[in-house]
Amino acid sequence: MDAVFLPLADALGASVDQIKLISCLLISYPLGSVFIRIPNSQPNLKHLFNVFVTLVYFIPVLNLWDGFLQLLADVLVTYYVAKNVKSANMPWIVFALVFGHLTANHIIRAIFQFSYETFEVTGPQMVLVMKLTTFAWNVYDGRRPAEELDKWQTEKRVVEYPSLVEFLGYAFYFPGILVGPYLEFANYRALIDGSVFKIIEKESEARRAAVTIPGRLVPRGRKRVAYRKMVTGLVYLGLFVFFGGQYNYSIAIQDWFPSKSILYRIAIFQVCGVFERMKYYAIWTLTEGAAILTGLGFTGFGPGGSTRWDGAANVKVATIEFAPNMKVLLDSWNMKTNVWLRECVYKRVTPKGKKPGFRSSMLTFATSAFWHGISAGYYLTFLLGGFVQTVGRLCRSNIRPLFLPATYVEQRGAPPPPQTAIKRVYDFIGAILTTMILNYMAAPFMLLTWHDSILGWSRLGWYGHIAIGGTLAFFHLGGTKFLKKTQAARAKKAGVAVNGKATTTPHGSGTSTPGEVPVLPPLDSMVKEVEKAAFARKL
Repeated sequence: MDAVFLPLADALGASVDQIKLISCLLISYPLGSVFIRIPNSQPNLKHLFNVFVTLVYFIPVLNLWDGFLQLLADVLVTYYVAKNVKSANMPWIVFALVFGHLTANHIIRAIFQFSYETFEVTGPQMVLVMKLTTFAWNVYDGRRPAEELDKWQTEKRVVEYPSLVEFLGYAFYFPGILVGPYLEFANYRALIDGSVFKIIEKESEARRAAVTIPGRLVPRGRKRVAYRKMVTGLVYLGLFVFFGGQYNYSIAIQDWFPSKSILYRIAIFQVCGVFERMKYYAIWTLTEGAAILTGLGFTGFGPGGSTRWDGAANVKVATIEFAPNMKVLLDSWNMKTNVWLRECVYKRVTPKGKKPGFRSSMLTFATSAFWHGISAGYYLTFLLGGFVQTVGRLCRSNIRPLFLPATYVEQRGAPPPPQTAIKRVYDFIGAILTTMILNYMAAPFMLLTWHDSILGWSRLGWYGHIAIGGTLAFFHLGGTKFLKKTQAARAKKAGVAVNGKATTTPHGSGTSTPGEVPVLPPLDSMVKEVEKAAFARKL
């Protein structure tokens, strides 16, 4: 079918694979409206519909028949192992099989040097690995005593093992098969039987009539939200197509780049970062809209009574582009993957009865790195990201409280701090610095090779390393002690001191609470452990 897409690819200057991918995402919109009209009394028809659409995407459109067979093999192996292996090692067996297969395909992609313009099996396989490993853990949780489970595990556990048709429908859920969104099996089952909308059943009869489509327990507003996502995604895509070729991170390795002043190079690189992110915004927003049309993502009602559809989101664009700090930014990026890392790796490798520590962090880091691929650029980004997180934690603990009222105690469940003029200035400066560090940190992720990554960083004057290294040096050479004393003095003056120490508890300081983990938890914890060990030796 390449001849169908070739004219459009030539007109837009894109690869045929890219045009095919976007076409599949757009076709998912009308197909989503068909899916939700299949009666809940015919669940197998819904499952088969998912499988059929996915087959059409992979074989006649994308010409990935061998890729589909590989994914099918992963699905069938997972289904058999999760059903028949009753030991506590079952989830790890599934994890080793499907993750090992993904890593092998990453190696193949690297050997053949496939570019980003080439769409092959590793993209869908990354999504499927999250789904299959999560399912294995959900089945394992369904066999455990309820009192051993936390809230997430209780909500997502699988007690009634699915039929093969149901599991195939889950694995090949068509709006998310190519680039996400990833969803847990419990959410898929709720989508199929309509219980995702059960909150509406609690409303009065008059209220149900007002907020649902006549004759069906489907909330109003679904199409409006979904097609708004489609238009927004296409806008992001248009910005990337028309400006991404000129403004991207690869300019840092072009011959003309070092001839410009260092200020120009840093400034233009920030513009490049915006357009580099547009392609991710585009595909994730498009898939979110298609998923909403199937009914996925319903989260209740807003303050004005309108329906909310936030459950299928994988990215919060405005929050990312104007984030006041790195924690807020990373919490809004690739959110579904963060959940997977937290629930299926970070918490699972922690011994029973103990809190996640250095070992948990290291294993989570390795998982995140290998899940993305084997290119050196990924590891450079993740490694620097760990130090960035540590700096962010130190800033939130030691500097941020000085821009809040001394009487304000910031802790979980407390109201947000007042937005005073000085707090707004702090957030504004934080947003600029956060964007600059993000663009510097993410450059190797796109440049991929060690040579290009180091060359790009060097032509940017190593400003990210200087900023992060200098800040760490400041905090560990007396800055922390000075800032803590300043906080204590402010608190004491305001009459909110305890034993001469300020009572302010910095929110989001990097200390994990049960069930939480930052976006790159391993490196953050790893750096903290190294720092503690170093200072214990008075190095």
